[in-house]
Amino acid sequence: MVKSSKGFRSRSRGTFTKEVRERGLPPVSRFLREFAIGEKVMVRIEPSDPHGQPHPRYQGRTCTVVGRSGRAYRIVFRDGGKEKELIATPIHLVPVSAAARVDA
Repeated sequence: MVKSSKGFRSRSRGTFTKEVRERGLPPVSRFLREFAIGEKVMVRIEPSDPHGQPHPRYQGRTCTVVGRSGRAYRIVFRDGGKEKELIATPIHLVPVSAAARVDA
């Protein structure tokens, strides 16, 4: 048997699959979205843009914006008892209030 791949996007087929009418790139406004420091955001990975994408294990996490790093944002959350920091571009982040409306 061939050893299975353990790449960055491995085992993420369901997570990164879009519905038929959602395929392709999202509107430009989602790429240019601004967040204030201290704002709550949710990690919602945009599969069509691999740049600045956090690891798939963090899909759905609620985080707090703590700063900018170039055009990306530094976001913090607690995992177990430990605080972790991610760097993600705005296309992969959704404000928590907007995330609640989309999921409902």
